[in-house]
Amino acid sequence: MQKVAVLGAGSWGTALSIVLADNGHDVRLWTHRQEQAELINKTHKNEKYLDVTIPKEINAYHDLKSAVKDVTAIVIVVPTKAIREVCKQLNEVLEQKVNIIHASKGIEPVSLKRVSEMISDELSQYDNEDIVVLSGPSHAEEVALRQPTTVTVSALNIELAKHAQDLFINEVFRVYTSPDIIGIELGGALKNIIALGAGISDGLGYGDNAKAALITRGLAEIARLGTTLGANPLSFLGLPGVGDLIVTCTSVHSRNWRAGNLLGKGNNLDDVLEQMGMVVEGVRTVKAAHQFANEQKVEMPITTGIYQVIFEDKDPRDVVDQLMNRTKREEMDDLAKLLMERYSQ
Repeated sequence: MQKVAVLGAGSWGTALSIVLADNGHDVRLWTHRQEQAELINKTHKNEKYLDVTIPKEINAYHDLKSAVKDVTAIVIVVPTKAIREVCKQLNEVLEQKVNIIHASKGIEPVSLKRVSEMISDELSQYDNEDIVVLSGPSHAEEVALRQPTTVTVSALNIELAKHAQDLFINEVFRVYTSPDIIGIELGGALKNIIALGAGISDGLGYGDNAKAALITRGLAEIARLGTTLGANPLSFLGLPGVGDLIVTCTSVHSRNWRAGNLLGKGNNLDDVLEQMGMVVEGVRTVKAAHQFANEQKVEMPITTGIYQVIFEDKDPRDVVDQLMNRTKREEMDDLAKLLMERYSQ
């Protein structure tokens, strides 16, 4: 048994807490809202996020210092916009060196930093190689019900990744390791953009052909940008790449798909976000990815189109026409060129 603090009592933080509790660990689930912590401890429910019974072994905390006291691992599961603030608070109260694992998916606009980079920026005792990422096709609703799920953990220090693997793995939650933290983080972040597009396509009433094309060409965009930024292109064929892409683009559990679906049906962004009531990471990530693509001179037409729908009020049907009428080309020419340049050096 290990003492583990999970920071973030949303759906994913709650689900991962359940996995850890099932594995016999002493789990502290932290939330910045005192009333939420009290309700979880009293009712063993977190109904705003998940309709499941929370094991009695999980104790909710509002005080961060108490939550992380004497723990051996901390799992950060807050929205990317809250990462820096939570880590600043953590830096003030954390008294011992622990294994830091994050399960948040996104890229910070302007700085264009991945979550692990944001965490190491704010935690004075930790460098990039000290941070572990957990990612993969894993809807919280299904994980909390103990339905079979597979994910990947990655770190520059593979021993830390193996420790995270041991914390989480069980008979229904299988965990693989990978050394490619860049690819794992980018795959988990960028797939949310394509999921918005899949939802828009469904909202417009287009069929399976259109969505299959969107997912496949979206994967090509992810691989192009990821490879340019130093990721192993094979990572995008794994669980945090194509696996996460499929599940996020095809499931009603997906916040990004649901948000895109509402956009495709003619709702404006503010109304969509109000209806969702929870963070839609793809909206923030599409801004960062659009900036990334421009700076790196990587062609990402789907990302550009979704950016135009969200931030420039372009009609989704016009974006589809724009994509369908692009210049003729070979399917894999850009990625093939990138790979030749990379491996000929």
